[in-house]
Amino acid sequence: MTKREVIAAVLKGERPPYVPWSFSFTVEARQKLVEYFGGDDPELHLHNHLLSLGNDIEFFTDLGNDRFRDPFGVVWDRSVDKDIGSVEQPLLVQPTLAGYAFPDPLEPRFFADISARIAAQPDCYRVFSIGFSLYERAWTLRGMENLMTDFYDHPEFVRDLLRTIADYNLAQVNKALEWDIDAVYFGDDWGQQHGLQMGPRIWYEFIYPELERMYGAVRRAGKAVFIHSCGDVQELFDDLIDIGVTCFNPFQPEVMDVSALIGRYRGRLSFFGGLSTQRTLPYATPEEVRAETRRLIGLGRAGGYILSPAHAVEGDVPLENMLAFIDEALSQAGFAKG
Repeated sequence: MTKREVIAAVLKGERPPYVPWSFSFTVEARQKLVEYFGGDDPELHLHNHLLSLGNDIEFFTDLGNDRFRDPFGVVWDRSVDKDIGSVEQPLLVQPTLAGYAFPDPLEPRFFADISARIAAQPDCYRVFSIGFSLYERAWTLRGMENLMTDFYDHPEFVRDLLRTIADYNLAQVNKALEWDIDAVYFGDDWGQQHGLQMGPRIWYEFIYPELERMYGAVRRAGKAVFIHSCGDVQELFDDLIDIGVTCFNPFQPEVMDVSALIGRYRGRLSFFGGLSTQRTLPYATPEEVRAETRRLIGLGRAGGYILSPAHAVEGDVPLENMLAFIDEALSQAGFAKG
């Protein structure tokens, strides 16, 4: 089976020939791998099964002094967090879209390399990624505190903002469907360590209707829906399944019972993540990392699971621990190690 076929089997809840994986790393962590592999692109040695296409949260314009502007005009301070950063100030000072122009969702740079990347890795499962896909895009434009009060004080503005963001995403999805992709991945953090940031009532009233529109469009096209939401959002799983979600990431073991959920939802919802980036990877020994990786592989052998750290691996993770989970993944599948 190709990597693409293995992922397709996993998403159906079928037993795959081995447990597939896809690993990502922050700038600092990735540099450790580059140095270890002698300057090679780590992707050559990871054998990831997912091919991420599209804009995600990239296309930052370098303004100097660790400040970057994204396509929506938001300026990010990366003086501490080198991968994303923090919003310098909200663009929507008032609760209105008047005077603000959304970027062109069909700008060629979002799609320019899709054909070449598919040709370079034709056996991978092809996922078109849209980062900050709704709630997160709203608060990056309006400011977190402002948006939270807008839910109560300016509900029509919030509906207008979320609807416009969803329309932007749907335009990108429709364009991406011109290629032979397999899934669309929507990134949007709703959770905290315990429960939803905005609470369930607000989530269902404002966010759910736009998710239903976006996910429905993908499923009607015959493609899978991957979503990313950090935190404890398991109370939403059944409703997310109802509106088309196929695979959930990052599956944080600090806030979810990984073992129980894989078994409970196999055949209805697949999981992608599960290896702790808060506790295990930065603080465990390499052998402890190996043992936890083997445990997750065991849970995933019957299907419904893609092995991965619960988030992009951070720079505080020792190289030896990175190599430990990479080696376990490759070994159980019979892939040659770099």
